[in-house]
Amino acid sequence: MDLKEKLTSSFLAFENEGNLDLDSNTHAIRLEAIKSFEAHGFPSKTIEDWKYTNLKPLLKHDYCLFPRTKNDVGFKNIKKYLLNDVETYTLVFIDGVFSSFLSTTTHDDCDVCVLSSALNRPKYKMVVDNYFNKIANKNESVSQLNTAFTIEGAFINVPKNTIVPKPIQIIYFSTGSEKEVLLQPRNLVIVGENSHVQIIERHQNLSDETTLTNAVTEIFVNKRAVVDYYKIQNDTKNSSLIDSTYVSQKMQSVASVNTYSFGGKLTRNNLEFYHEGEGITSNLNGISILNSNQHVDNTTLVNHKFPNCESHELYKGIYSDRSSGVFNGKVIVNKEAQKTNAFQQNNNILIDDGATINAKPQLEIFADDVKCSHGCTIGQLDESALFYMQSRGIPKKEAKALLLYAFGNDVVEKIKIPQLKTKIAKFIAEKLNVELGFDL
Repeated sequence: MDLKEKLTSSFLAFENEGNLDLDSNTHAIRLEAIKSFEAHGFPSKTIEDWKYTNLKPLLKHDYCLFPRTKNDVGFKNIKKYLLNDVETYTLVFIDGVFSSFLSTTTHDDCDVCVLSSALNRPKYKMVVDNYFNKIANKNESVSQLNTAFTIEGAFINVPKNTIVPKPIQIIYFSTGSEKEVLLQPRNLVIVGENSHVQIIERHQNLSDETTLTNAVTEIFVNKRAVVDYYKIQNDTKNSSLIDSTYVSQKMQSVASVNTYSFGGKLTRNNLEFYHEGEGITSNLNGISILNSNQHVDNTTLVNHKFPNCESHELYKGIYSDRSSGVFNGKVIVNKEAQKTNAFQQNNNILIDDGATINAKPQLEIFADDVKCSHGCTIGQLDESALFYMQSRGIPKKEAKALLLYAFGNDVVEKIKIPQLKTKIAKFIAEKLNVELGFDL
């Protein structure tokens, strides 16, 4: 039995266990989703958007779909993965199960809790029904699979005119209680008018066992709201992640999604923005630093539907050994979206001959009064700059690291949480295998 058959045959038993509220709209949505996945299966390289990312090696494993074994995980086991030097609200999930002991939730100024809890409370049930699965791509079979098997995840609901006083951390841990496990977390984020929130998301394997995470996040940004979302991807060599994030923005809102990919066997980031009003700003930033046989695929879409909006997209990649990267970015400017300003840039450095990058920046413009540009560069380190630094007494290894750090620094500078900026800078230094002797 292959993985697709295993999933479809397990769905009925999954439903019979009463996962999530069967009286809500979620039940019908999941039934439609499993039918869609059964019809289409996992995406293959014959699909244009998956041309450079091969899922077949991941699908050969006999994944445990619903981990049962409980491992005792304490704060000492996860401390180094948390942002500890600043106060935060924290949602921690262990093998897909919410850990109240390790989490700090709130219902004061805003709601920072879990999806299952929201569905079991009449106060939030209507909110979830109104937003759940409204913008997730129905043509993306991996998102449909997640919808079908949604059990748990983060639920963040920020009322209007609220500045969330602390960043929110969402962290999913896999303990290795099963040799091979498939996890499917689901996040729902709703930000009201004139509100502001900062969110950090991370998926982390605590063992060397094989893990495949298929995550979906839906973010709704209402009028004049500001959302800063950070994704940290620095997992183990046997961990793979398919991360699909969908953002819907109302007029005059600002949404930024920043992705930092440093580790994991295979990482696929699907990121889609949809404009639902004028005066919107969307920011998509990312940096990937890979080695060995690691693979990362950043596939993005910004759909401009209204006039006087902006999107700014900057992705950078540093690839060594036999690592590989993909940048597949599409910007659509509909005919009604006059006065659009859309910028898209992808820059890459290949350190070794075995490293590869496939880049495909795309613009589809149907309006005639716009400012749109895209570009892509693929190259190596500037040998003259490297020689100059060595001639000033800087060892070659440190000089090389400094140049690479400088290459990606403009992405790091976009981080608005100082403690997170320091943490990301340290990740970069570790990935470049050097101690950078200056204040990060």
